[in-house]
Amino acid sequence: MAEKTAAGRRAGAPGRAAAPNDSAGSRRIQVRRSGVHGKGVFAVQPIAEGETIIEYVGEVISWKEAQRRHPHDPKDPNHTFYFHVDDKHVIDAKHGGNSSRWINHSCDPNCEADEDGGRVFIKALRNIEAGEELNYDYGLIIDERYTPKLKAEYPCWCGAKNCRGTLLAPKRGQRK
Repeated sequence: MAEKTAAGRRAGAPGRAAAPNDSAGSRRIQVRRSGVHGKGVFAVQPIAEGETIIEYVGEVISWKEAQRRHPHDPKDPNHTFYFHVDDKHVIDAKHGGNSSRWINHSCDPNCEADEDGGRVFIKALRNIEAGEELNYDYGLIIDERYTPKLKAEYPCWCGAKNCRGTLLAPKRGQRK
């Protein structure tokens, strides 16, 4: 089982504003059908570089409980709403999650996941125009050796020029 991780996260970033909520009153994003994969999250209005867009929320559970619940969908066992918090905890956005769970992966992302004190925030890496799909690099981590078969189990459909072809994070020493 792989989990979404906050690659390159910066814990305790100073001056962080409170995470925007997911209520209709302050709607800056919208979930709709994605050309990349299933559902996606799109900017309804421009979002500035560095802006915190949404918090990745859900039930915080132990890894043992995550293993017990896995898979969310037996027909698609590698698709989950798990987000790695630390060695003991994972966020399961299938339970109590918000729109953030529908943000798709890209090898050339416009957002990043930033962990701060056990919470995960999705933040704009660059200015994002209204109508653009939000995405971040899932950087899935699996301890076993990356074989062509394993990479194929986690395909990437982002279409970026620098697409790795997989949602898996590059192993140390591997070229992108």
